[in-house]
Amino acid sequence: MARRHQYHQPNAPDSPGDGSDSDIQLDIDELGPNDDEDEDEDDASSTWDHNSLDTRIPLRNLRATHTRRFGIQRDNDAYREGEQTAATHHLSGSRDSDGTMEDSAPLLEASNGSITTRKSSPGGWRQSSLRLAKFFSSTPDRPPTTSPETQDSSLTGTSRNITIGQDPPPRFPPNAVSNAKYTAWSFLPRTLYNEFSFFFNMYFLLVALSQLIPPLRVGYVSTYVFPLLFVLSITLGKEALSDIARRRRDAEANRGPYTILRLRDPTGTSRRKDKRKEYVGGKTPTRRGRSNTSSSHPNRLDVIEEEEEIVGHNGKESKPAIEMDELTIRSRDIKVGDVVKLGKDQRVPADLVILKSFAAESGLVTYPHRPRQGSLPNLSNGEAGSNPQTSGSALTTPVPPTEASLELGKLSGGTEAGGTGEAFLRTDQLDGETDWKLRLASSLTQSLEPWEFSRLRIVAARPSKKVNEFVGMIECMPRSDPQNNSGAPQDRASQKALTAPLTIDNTAWANTVLASNVTVLAVVVYTGAQTRQAMSTTPPRSKTGLLDCEINDLTKILCALTLTLSIVLVALEGFENREEMKWYVAITRFLILFSTIIPVSLRVNLDMGKSVYARFIERDQGISGTVVRTSTIPEELGRIEYLLSDKTGTLTRNEMELKKIHVGTVSYANEAMDEVNSYIRQGFVTGPADDVLEPSSLVTPSSSFHTPSAGNQTTRTRREIGSRVRDLVLALALCHNVTPTTEEEDGQSFTTYQASSPDEIAIVRWTEQVGLRLVHRDRNSITLQSVETSRVVVRVRIREIFPFTSEGKRMGAILQFLQGEASATPSVGDAGEIWFYQKGADTVMTSIVAANDWLDEETANMAREGFRTLVVGRRKLSAQQYLDFSARYKEASLSLQNRDARMARVVKEHLESSLELLGVTGVEDKLQKDVKPSLELFRNAGIKIWMLTGDKVETARCVAVSAKLVSRTQYIHTITKLTPETPAASALDALSLLRSKPESTALLIDGDSLSYFLSHHRWEFISVAVLLPAVIACRCSPTQKADVAYLIRQFTKKRVACIGDGGNDVSMIQAADVGVGIVGKEGRQASLAADFSITSFHHLTKLLVWHGRNSYKRSAKLAQFIIHRGLIISVCQTMYSIAAHYEPNALYRDWLLVGYATVYTMAPVFSLVLDKDVDEGLASLYPELYKELTNGQSLSYRTFFVWVAISIYQGSIIQGLSQILVGSVDSPQMVSVSFTVLVINELIMVACEVVTWHRFMVASLLGTMAIYIGSIPFLGGYFDLAYVWSLAFAWRVAAISAISLIPPYSVKILRRTLKPPSYRKVQGI
Repeated sequence: MARRHQYHQPNAPDSPGDGSDSDIQLDIDELGPNDDEDEDEDDASSTWDHNSLDTRIPLRNLRATHTRRFGIQRDNDAYREGEQTAATHHLSGSRDSDGTMEDSAPLLEASNGSITTRKSSPGGWRQSSLRLAKFFSSTPDRPPTTSPETQDSSLTGTSRNITIGQDPPPRFPPNAVSNAKYTAWSFLPRTLYNEFSFFFNMYFLLVALSQLIPPLRVGYVSTYVFPLLFVLSITLGKEALSDIARRRRDAEANRGPYTILRLRDPTGTSRRKDKRKEYVGGKTPTRRGRSNTSSSHPNRLDVIEEEEEIVGHNGKESKPAIEMDELTIRSRDIKVGDVVKLGKDQRVPADLVILKSFAAESGLVTYPHRPRQGSLPNLSNGEAGSNPQTSGSALTTPVPPTEASLELGKLSGGTEAGGTGEAFLRTDQLDGETDWKLRLASSLTQSLEPWEFSRLRIVAARPSKKVNEFVGMIECMPRSDPQNNSGAPQDRASQKALTAPLTIDNTAWANTVLASNVTVLAVVVYTGAQTRQAMSTTPPRSKTGLLDCEINDLTKILCALTLTLSIVLVALEGFENREEMKWYVAITRFLILFSTIIPVSLRVNLDMGKSVYARFIERDQGISGTVVRTSTIPEELGRIEYLLSDKTGTLTRNEMELKKIHVGTVSYANEAMDEVNSYIRQGFVTGPADDVLEPSSLVTPSSSFHTPSAGNQTTRTRREIGSRVRDLVLALALCHNVTPTTEEEDGQSFTTYQASSPDEIAIVRWTEQVGLRLVHRDRNSITLQSVETSRVVVRVRIREIFPFTSEGKRMGAILQFLQGEASATPSVGDAGEIWFYQKGADTVMTSIVAANDWLDEETANMAREGFRTLVVGRRKLSAQQYLDFSARYKEASLSLQNRDARMARVVKEHLESSLELLGVTGVEDKLQKDVKPSLELFRNAGIKIWMLTGDKVETARCVAVSAKLVSRTQYIHTITKLTPETPAASALDALSLLRSKPESTALLIDGDSLSYFLSHHRWEFISVAVLLPAVIACRCSPTQKADVAYLIRQFTKKRVACIGDGGNDVSMIQAADVGVGIVGKEGRQASLAADFSITSFHHLTKLLVWHGRNSYKRSAKLAQFIIHRGLIISVCQTMYSIAAHYEPNALYRDWLLVGYATVYTMAPVFSLVLDKDVDEGLASLYPELYKELTNGQSLSYRTFFVWVAISIYQGSIIQGLSQILVGSVDSPQMVSVSFTVLVINELIMVACEVVTWHRFMVASLLGTMAIYIGSIPFLGGYFDLAYVWSLAFAWRVAAISAISLIPPYSVKILRRTLKPPSYRKVQGI
């Protein structure tokens, strides 16, 4: 008899061995007269006789240590109320590495002066876990017995023990999300450190502090201190507002409501003192179930008497019911050990282990308990013997199932409790993989009722960032048989604690989404910073733009220039010839006087400009929805040379559609699918079409194909083609893991499909479109229905399923077709045709299917079109062939070593040979809007594109081709399956081809090979990879993505941008110079952690080539003008000091110095942030303009020294001619002429640099001039006002201004004519 199909579950739980009960305690039995018996008798008597307890040592005479038995559950809150420590122990007998309870802990402990009763465990089971203290015990502790699972190295000494329903120790972090950069204590130290790490800020701090020393004071202290404080307040205020916004977003995420199950003891001694407030969106708290009752603390004598009463009275126990209710709390309040209830499309709040999964329609409050063999009827349902005092709205404890029934549920897949035991998760926000993941509840817990979860205990490995690995164990404590009231010892088998291993298949990690229409109950094992998501995410860092670094370097040059100039001026006078002050004091005063060379307003102007750029970006309707989260680096958008992109949700929509099929002689696509529909209608005719009540027969692959009777050659050809099409469609409708579910929305029911891969859902939807609908699927059968007639046309029994794996790249199924009438109920013994179906990648299926002459050509054609190809084949099996295979396959599945390899070998030998080739399918992964032209524009702009995805190699290749990431002329060089054992020569040879032709070759590499190169040949790999036009990395972990981004930055010193939409992209985004997050349908985690948030990938083009260009060029021009403004006034000061016999006295004092840098020049200079050299259309039409920006030509050493030369010329002319024409070195007339020319010169220089005029520019120029003229009457303390209104003043100002401005502008016009810049060329076109 063929065994029933079960979904493949790696490391399926084995039945516990005899040695699974490993403890080192001295049981109650060992305290009596027979404690000198052998070990076997001790084990056999682990279920002790309650009748004999009255002759043994009273509990009041004992002192007990903490329990070490894994299967024992007791009330730790009552036992050690107030102690928030882990009183659990590792399976192997070693202590929990994170802390344990002390050995000397008393059996009964006072709390607030009273003794708390230690209640029995839920359901009435009471097995002793007591042992004598070491100083009482005369029997040495027995060595612990460990099972193979217990000895796992990943659990030894580093695990955590979790008892469901008990408070976790305080060492576990809270379940809070935090993207904030600062805390209340670290904000000022970190921000001030970041600010003063810039040289010019530190320079101005020293200058400001120097004014506190009287010999160094050259003016008012406020002149130097207030500008610095103003700059710091602006910058720190922006950082504070940004971090407050992050905290608000985090708080919103942490307030998300989740439902947990709370197990309560109705006697008043709750298993856990849950002080958390219920959260229902700010409304009045509501609970489902009976509220908890309170009881006063009993005294010590009552406690002791109750303990003795429990174990006395002929073994009869007082069985308190365990009440269960639902509590809605905030996400941040979830703790380790909580049982969380999740529904469809709900995001997982922490790392969970799935305990139970059941259909959503079954609800939560009722949880029907079905009496099992060996258990009493459900007393809470009002049956005989029910206690009316324990019935109510809350869940009370019916009699538990026996351990034998748990074993039965374990073997049958855990479906006895009415649940499915299955759940699909969307994990693309965690690992980037598009396939939905099938997750299973452990068969040990699936068969339990929710109120029985208090019997469970979990051992989990320590927190790790490996999202695809998990090692743990779960144990269900034994319970006594409630029907056994005779006091006789129970059967030993019923007393064993049931254990089962936990693997990645039993988990749901934080930030994944439940995709199935089921309700899942899961226990929290990791929270907060210890979740896989948090550990795979790098902490946010403060990002500094390249322009800021370049300006910082330039200020160092200016400082060196200032120091040199100061020393020269003092040296010209002579170091020994000074009588009024020492030479070093004179040098310091000159440094302070020349401090305007490095203007303090430079940083604040740049920061204000960045805020303006951010405002422009957010208000741009062409990229509506864009949010600037880091306003300190907008100019970095104009310097990007490497773009690292995620695939799923970024380049693609993750929406699959079957576009093409090929059956060997003909292919169908687009409108030709209507012909496929007609073939399906003819191929599944199972009864009279005009009588829907007439019974229809089921279709099998051997059924004849019906065609209109014509009897000619055309009909025979059509019959052959139609039969092939029907067979292919039938194979596609059956060979998958898709499950149909019915949902309701707005009162209308509709069918949706759930599967681990969107490809399979697309194929099943296509089969429905052409006429064959999947209406039912469970672990054992599949039912298909004709769309046209709504009749059941195919029923199959699933014999085996071979799921898709990354190594095998194929999936298959052995199906038995039922025959007869569709309305007949199939019986277990029905015989029918047995077929093996398989579909997979062409690279592996080519050698499996029978020889043909068209497969390679057709798959290559589909691949060039960007389709994801699947080859479909089948093979008919006789009953004997299937039985032979089943026996061998079962034997291989029981192997303890190389199990997967042996099973695969059996499948290959018995099934995978000479399959009948049915056809090829082409599935298209829909791209995001305008992805192709966007990538083409980036290539023309000189940006190298890397696609980093967690998806499969074949999927990434297809998307790279369809998205035109790799052009048709480029060769894709593939490197896969490199391991640490790979010889270095072989790995380096794989890079040799890339090095020879880097311009015409793209690299496709998988995660293992990438990890190998990053570990062993880091620089050899990156030195080649950065030269390639495109790199596709598959199966990348979040950490690998971040490592690649950091490595490119470190090796090239170029600007790197990373874009993604999932939680698995956060590390990459934060490691980049510019992080861009896309607000997708799967969440906002990436967009919240990014510097810039957009709603679609094609918005990135405008963000870079338009806003990035403008931000960079404007900031570069603004910085140079501010440096020019400070340098020219320093040159004037130098000329004045030379004429004044090298005395370190100020030329412009107090208000003149402050006003020049603020009200007289700031608005016109700052208006340059509105300038643009080309319009948006030209910037997008000629992306080559962007390539020039990456060279940094707008602000370079060459342009810097050009502006230095201009400043020296103009400063010398202004101050020199002012002193010559006025005929005085130090007089109000000279100062009035010099300062007026200085202001006019700066305003006209701004006007000469403008390319595209804006009304604010005109207003700022005219308004500033008016303000200066209007303020002259108030400058009597510095100017000779009578001289200012004279004609002599006017012609001197005009002459000096002309000589200062005309030569530089003439040189600029000449150079622009002889060698026009690129933007002038495209404007001319």
